[in-house]
Amino acid sequence: MKLASFRFARHDSWGIVDGDAIVDLGAVIGDRGPDLRAAIGLADWGLFDQARQAAPRRRIDEIEWLPVIPRPDKILCVGLNYESHRRETGRPESAHPTIFLRVAASQTGHGAPILRPHVSDKLDYEGELAVIIGKPGRYISQADALSHVAGYACYNDATLRDWQQHNSQFTPGKNFDGTGAFGPWMVTADEIADLDALRIATRVNGETVQEAGLDQMIFPVARLIEYCSSFTTLEVGDVIATGTPGGVGFKRDPQLFLKAGDRVEVEITGVGLLVNTIADEPAPPH
Repeated sequence: MKLASFRFARHDSWGIVDGDAIVDLGAVIGDRGPDLRAAIGLADWGLFDQARQAAPRRRIDEIEWLPVIPRPDKILCVGLNYESHRRETGRPESAHPTIFLRVAASQTGHGAPILRPHVSDKLDYEGELAVIIGKPGRYISQADALSHVAGYACYNDATLRDWQQHNSQFTPGKNFDGTGAFGPWMVTADEIADLDALRIATRVNGETVQEAGLDQMIFPVARLIEYCSSFTTLEVGDVIATGTPGGVGFKRDPQLFLKAGDRVEVEITGVGLLVNTIADEPAPPH
């Protein structure tokens, strides 16, 4: 099942992606699941199947995609989680994942622009797999970790490299408005038989700039859930962006930074295709 958040006629909703339409479940069971995060918490796929019979269908060309989970409690991002990326950055090996946070306001949806702020010309791409938590937990074991996953989605953890490098903390470069693209939908976990068999690719203007198998993660999804749940309770709708492969723009020769009009695609086999165009952020009023 593919579940998505969207806006139709200035109303935010959620539903099941079905071909060239979305079944608007929010329109019929919004009292129980006012948004996708709340709906996942119901853990009642049977209710979804029943509701889809009465729900209106919205054509995809009529809707605006929102981030899959527009307002997660936490967005936990993993740095340096592919050996190819660790090597290209020259960072040392680590026994533990590198974790930093994004805020919900930094996200944007499929088809919406990724904004290049006027204070930087060092906007970089980072294609990633996003994990959406479906069952809360603390101190989750690796053996139980995947049972806490609601689904998976594509993520572009776009980064302002100069701001990221202002100091040892990643936060400034990772939290500009409209830079974390998330979508178009989440594929429910039951649809993915083997995460390690999936491949991720990032393309800029049609050219493949990143490509890897998910089995190349240094810390696999189950280990990330175990680690993150040790220092914070994972809540329904929390997002873990699992890291990017090698090939990022600031480590290429010559460097490749994104500019207005560029088209960036993040594709994960069996999960989806996330597409965004770069736009310059409007200049602030004087």
